[in-house]
Formats: sequence, C-alpha cells, structure tokens
Amino acid sequence: MSLFMKIISKEFTEKEAIDLLRQFRENNERRSKEVESIGMLYNTNVKNASERYMIMEQMIFAMLDCHMYGGAAMEIYCLSQAFPGSMRVMRYKAMLLEAEEKYDEALEILDRIIKADETNAPARKRRIAIMKAQGQITEAIKELVDYLKKFMSDVEGWQQLCELYLQAGELQRAAFCAEELLLHQPHCHLHHQRLADIRYTMGGVENMELAKSYYCHALKLNPDNMRATLGLFLTTTNLLNHYKSSGNSSKRKEVWKLSQWVQTKAARRTALNHSTQLTNMMLNLAITE
Repeated sequence: MSLFMKIISKEFTEKEAIDLLRQFRENNERRSKEVESIGMLYNTNVKNASERYMIMEQMIFAMLDCHMYGGAAMEIYCLSQAFPGSMRVMRYKAMLLEAEEKYDEALEILDRIIKADETNAPARKRRIAIMKAQGQITEAIKELVDYLKKFMSDVEGWQQLCELYLQAGELQRAAFCAEELLLHQPHCHLHHQRLADIRYTMGGVENMELAKSYYCHALKLNPDNMRATLGLFLTTTNLLNHYKSSGNSSKRKEVWKLSQWVQTKAARRTALNHSTQLTNMMLNLAITE
C-alpha cells in the first residue's frame, strides 16, 4: 500500500504521523499531498505548541502547492493570532496572495516588510519571484543585482541571476555569475558544466578553449556526467575544424587525442546502459507455460 493510501485509511498512529512530518522537514522533502493529508488528520491533536506551529507552517506550503488556498488562509490566520505583527506570518500572507495572482497586494505586504527590515532576505526573494512570474525579466534582474550587493554569499541568488541573464541573452554576464558560483562551490561539477555550456554557446576559439577546460574539470569531478561528455565532444570537434584550417598541428594533435578519449568514454557508457537495460528486461520477463 502506498504512503498516501495509508494516510487516507488512517493506518498511522498520532505519534507516527507527527514523526513522519518531522522527518519530511529534516530531510527537506516537500511531499505536499502527504503533508496536507497528515496535517488535516492530526495537527489539532499536537500538544507541543512549538511542534504544532512548525506543522502549521509545513501545511501552509503544502496547501499552496495543492492550490488549497482557503485552507492555507486558515492556517495563516491561526498563526497571525498566535504571533501578531510577525513578519514571517506577513510573508506567508504575501505568498498566499502571490499564489492567487494578486501580485500588487503581495508586493505591498513585502514592501512593508522590507521597509521595517532591510536585511529580510526571504521578503526580497519573494519580490523577485513575483517579478519573474509576471514576466518582468529586466526588473527582476535589477532587483536581484541589488539583492546580491547585500547578500553576496547567496549561491541560489547567483544561480537565479545566471538563469535570468540567459533568458535575456546576456551571455557574458551569465558567465560572470557562473564564475561566482565556482568561487562559492568549486567542487560542484554542475557549476563547471554550466560555465562550459555558456562559453561554448558564446563561440569563438578562446571561449571554446575555456569550455574545453571547464568540461574536463566537470568530468574530473564526476566522470558520469554525460552532458559534460557530450559538451566536450562537441567542443573538441569545433576546435579540430578550427586548428585544421589554421594549420596549428600541435594544438590539433592535443585536441584530437582528447576527442578520441571522449568518444571512447561515451561509447563505453552507451554500451553499459544498453547492457543494463537488457539485463533489467530479462529479469522482469515472466515466462509462463
């Protein structure tokens, strides 16, 4: 029986349900449908006030995900009664309004929060999210640039700014953001791969050489990164064509060796995947007489 069906059939004790919600929070799992169902059944029975308020917050996010805006409004109202004037609860009100596409009202609440506390990072992020939802990419970029001047170590902020610059076609600035991500998390193969993708898209021999270097770093950190493998193959192919026409034999020889290596690697990985799929098919095949 699935977890959701167990919840519906009330096969959980109260303690098991509360422990499961706590596990979702600790593991940072959204599991919105399950959270909403468990909360509706057991939330009112939680005697520990601190635990009950955490579950109520958890339910707000779950109900917003499930488009249960009336239920979310009720939970927010209960929290506002318990914590009058709380900026955190005000932010939840803004999130509800944002979910209902009442963007102007949501922005008014967020502006009040920011005016009272300029260092309130979550409220600033919600402003940017609303601008993005409305398709105001230029305004969202300006707001996010201003935010990162105050919160330079926010990795998610740099990732989002990189995405927005890519949407706007600002590849050079997107590359700058990707480089900032590498400074914060130099051992993340995805950041190396993303910067390599951007450099490859920008084109030109210099950018291709940089892309080659970053793809190699990505594969060094994670040899199973197939996107980086494909990117390195495309990059070396482009460089081979360039060095062939320019007559640079030493560079061409070096790139040719790398191209052969990456082709062999890709072929082995493809063969392994096919072999694994075939094995799984044979194991799942039921032969009946």
